[in-house]
Parts: sequence; C-alpha cells; structure tokens
Amino acid sequence: MLEIRPATPADVPTILGFIRELAAYEREPDAVAATEADLLRDGFGEAPYFRVLIATHDGEAAGFAFYFFQYSTWTGAPVLYLEDLFVTPSRRGRGLGKALMTHLAQVAIAAGCKRFQWAVLDWNEPAIGFYRSLGASLLPDWRTVRVDGDALQELAALAAPPAVATP
Repeated sequence: MLEIRPATPADVPTILGFIRELAAYEREPDAVAATEADLLRDGFGEAPYFRVLIATHDGEAAGFAFYFFQYSTWTGAPVLYLEDLFVTPSRRGRGLGKALMTHLAQVAIAAGCKRFQWAVLDWNEPAIGFYRSLGASLLPDWRTVRVDGDALQELAALAAPPAVATP
C-alpha cells in the first residue's frame, strides 16, 4: 500500500539517509554536509525553510520529496520548488515518484502557485524521461547559477558602491 504524508521531526534520520542515497546516485557521495540537527532546526521550527513529503510503501519509508516556496516576479505568484525527489531503487517502478509529484502539484495549486519547478542533471536520462512523461518541459535557455563557499564569503565582503545622488 502506498501513502504520502508530511514528514515529522521523527523522520529526520530517514530524510538524511535519503539525501545521502540521492547524493551517491548523483555521483557526489561525499558532498552532503547537512546533519540531522540542521534538518531538524531548519525544517521543523516555527518558520521552516523547507517541507518534506515521505512516501511509504507497505508501511516502510521508500522515498521523499524535499521542497520549498519561491516567488515569481513575472507571474506575481508563489512557485513550488522541488529541491530533491528520491525513491529507493528497490521501490522504483511502483508509482511512488508519480504519487509524490502528483501530491506536490496539488500542494502547489492549493498554495496559489502558477508554477512547479525543479532542476535535473543533464545526464540523468531516466529522470528526464520520467519528468517528460508527467508533462514537464526542459528549459534549454536557462542555466543554474550558484555562488557558494569562499566565493560567497568574498562576494558578501565586497563593499557596495556609494549611492550616486542625481542633481
């Protein structure tokens, strides 16, 4: 039996396990720096930065969707952004991924979103095919841009130019 439910603080170890499995699948097994304490603090406090859905199959956690809301200046509406979607390999092909995506689409509509958005690695053909089967389109002209680590610190340390007064 398949069930989709919101994560609770008790799910944090499972969530971190899924994040680590996903990182290994995406060829970055050592890249996960998040801890259980980070996830508990940032996802289950008074003003959470993210939300998580847990997919269970026959009573066992089998996948998750990790998401948050953004805002589109062009549409003037919120956007549901899917950060991570993962189903354990042994449970794939049973509709869990589709159920998670369908549930997220329902969450997006209920929240007034006009867009549901995510990124996918260009080599991940199984995921690309899955997303296309759901009606998603890949945006060829857009690229993900990121500033992190030392570059983020350096950018933050730059002095802002003084404001120029106009006569």
